[in-house]
Amino acid sequence: MSERLPEWASRARSGWRWTGAERPPFAAVPGPGEESVWDYPRPPRLEAVDRRVVVRLDGTPIAETHRPMRVLETSHPPTYYLPREDVRDEHLLPAPGTSRCEWKGSATYWTVRSAGGRVEERVGWSYEEPFADFAALRGYLSFYPSRLECFVDGARVLPQAGGFYGGWVTPDLVGPFKGEPGSTGW
Repeated sequence: MSERLPEWASRARSGWRWTGAERPPFAAVPGPGEESVWDYPRPPRLEAVDRRVVVRLDGTPIAETHRPMRVLETSHPPTYYLPREDVRDEHLLPAPGTSRCEWKGSATYWTVRSAGGRVEERVGWSYEEPFADFAALRGYLSFYPSRLECFVDGARVLPQAGGFYGGWVTPDLVGPFKGEPGSTGW
């Protein structure tokens, strides 16, 4: 039996034009060893990857894993999620508020505090009760690379433009990326 989605999620899912079935004419063509975010699917795909992911705040190790999962969605840089057991709980505090994703469900937010006392409010998030298609994300957290030092296989991650989205731009990606000026309708 399939899960019954809330009306807001069904409505949001029905409005997407680009689904990864074809690359739009304005998208960059990937070179050898590169991925185009326009080849990612919509609905998004969740995949486990064997990459080293490190997250720090002011040099304080917040998380490190070799078993992240990433969400791949048309036009978006992947968002990396780290297993909770690979996040240092002593630097993590619950934060107020929630947001909703039409694919994953309601997000819970987290504040991070460095060993030196710096605090970054609502810089991480998780899906404690994700929709069925993303049930594997339960117990994983992601972080905004615009506010923390995030690395994938040693390369510093650039944040997805726009301030809202949490995509991780790595050197092997080509776009353009959702969140850049003019991308509202993507």
